[in-house]
Formats: sequence, C-alpha cells, structure tokens
Amino acid sequence: MLAPMEGVIDAPMRRLLTGLGGYSRCVTEFIRVTTVLLPEKVFLRLCPELETDGQTESGVPVYTQLLGSNAQCLAANARRAVELGAPGVDLNFGCPAKTVNNSLGGSILLREPQKVASIVRAVRDAVPAEVPVTAKIRLGYDNSDALAEIVQGVREAGATELAIHARTKFDGYKPPAWWAEVASVVQPDDNMTYINGEIWNVDDSVRARLASGCRHLMLGRGALAAPDLALRIRAAAAGQAPLAPMAWLDISQHVEAQFLRSDSQSPRHVGNRTKQWLAYLKRTYPEANELFARLRTLRDVNAMVAAFAEHRRAVSPDRLA
Repeated sequence: MLAPMEGVIDAPMRRLLTGLGGYSRCVTEFIRVTTVLLPEKVFLRLCPELETDGQTESGVPVYTQLLGSNAQCLAANARRAVELGAPGVDLNFGCPAKTVNNSLGGSILLREPQKVASIVRAVRDAVPAEVPVTAKIRLGYDNSDALAEIVQGVREAGATELAIHARTKFDGYKPPAWWAEVASVVQPDDNMTYINGEIWNVDDSVRARLASGCRHLMLGRGALAAPDLALRIRAAAAGQAPLAPMAWLDISQHVEAQFLRSDSQSPRHVGNRTKQWLAYLKRTYPEANELFARLRTLRDVNAMVAAFAEHRRAVSPDRLA
C-alpha cells in the first residue's frame, strides 16, 4: 500500500507511483474534520480521483483519509466521502505534527484507546458494510504500553485493515522503526495488518515482515526515494529474479514530468515539491544531488526546464548525443 503523506504524496504523485506498478491501494492526504459536514469541493480537492471511480489512472483504488476527534462528525463526513465515490475510508491516528495534535487529531488520540475505538465504530456504522474502513496508527503516543489495547479496540470496532507505523509520536521519523514491537499484536493468520516505517529497500521489506509478523507493507518515504520499490519488493516476495532499480535518467524524466504536471503552476511555489522529492531521491540516487544543486535557487519554469536538460546532458552525454 502507498502511504498517505501530507504535502508530498498528492494526486499527481499517486498517479505516477501507481502507474509504475506494484501498489494494490493508496490513501489520500488527510482531510481535516472538525464539527461540520465538509462541502464536496474539499473532498475533490484532496481526492480528485473521486471523479474517476475512486481510482488512479492505472486503476488503483484510493481511500479517502479523514482526521479528527469528533466521532459523529467523522462519521457524517465518511458517509459523504462514500456518496461521492470513495471506495474506502481511512482514519488517521498516526500524524505526529504538533499543529494536528494540538487540535486533538492524529497520534494524540492514541492516549485514549477507547476514543480511538469509538471513532472507528462510528465510522464503520455510518457507511455501507461492503465499504472498507481502515485505520493508521503508531505504536503509541510516548510509549507502546497501550498498543495491544488500541489494536484490540480498532479490530473489535470493525476496522477492515490496520496499518501500524512502528514508532511512537515522540519518535517522529527518527530511525529506527521498531518493527518487532508490532509482533505481539499480529496473529499467525493475520491478513489485515500492515507494517510501516523505515522500509527503504527490498532487504528492509523482508526484515520488516519477519520482525513484525505482518504479511503486508505500507510504503511512504521509501516509495519517494525509490519509485519502483513496490515492484521490486513484489518480485522478491514472489521468488522472481531481482529486478534492477530504474535508471536515473528514466527517474529524472519522471521528476521533470511531475514538475510540469503539478509543481509549475503557482508562481509562489514553483519547484518546491520537486526539490522536496529530490531530497528523498538522494538516498537512492547520488545523481539527484547534482540535479538538486542546479534547481535549488531557480524559481522560473523555463529556467528549471533548461536545468533538467543540462543535467541529463551532464550525467549521460552518450545516451543523449
């Protein structure tokens, strides 16, 4: 599964990554729910796939993610999302951002396992039985002492699946991810639990599965650092010959296409998400450093397009001759 990442994995990025293959599902950036029923335009802004049967261009389902603490309002907005065409509803109990937690959303709710369960139950009861309701949590707020209670409550409340980011709120995104902490809440026949966190390559995926006992994976930052990672993980899990990572020249062309598609429209923010993506790509592709250096100070679309071309000539002059 492709993880939700606010401000990073938006609809254009979902389109790109699912188009490369390997993903069975993805989740939107969170839609913040307070005390009102949100208008249709809010759902369509964060999940334009609602206008295409709730799927990306390559046919991968996109679940609508909701974040908040008011169970009844979350239920009402979940019902609206489904009416608009969402194939599933995901609930965010994992976001560690201070602004989100200060508004009683995300991982702060993990301090109250019963409240988490009541939210899942309210949403489960609000949408048709055939519509999946999933949840994403962390190990806990400041420790993992309540993990078993949280997981039991989520499952008994009727969640279809559960993704566990193997860190607490206070761990943030600092390595390591504590995959083995999840093993205590995963049963031998468990087919509903996904492990998430610090899965950067195929070897990590194997170790995360073994340590956690989970059959399934959720990829976030690792998907950005290696856009074909899901494909290579699937091949390895199926016992196929290892797939070679995508060549940097091909990756750079995807980066430019993504820039033109989604990161070149607002004069104030030209190139911001492209530079952010390159920061992730540096982990897998050293050439991303060179491209980032060319783009770092540029704010003009034409100048950035020229920089992409110059970069490709510099890193692969023979192929582009």
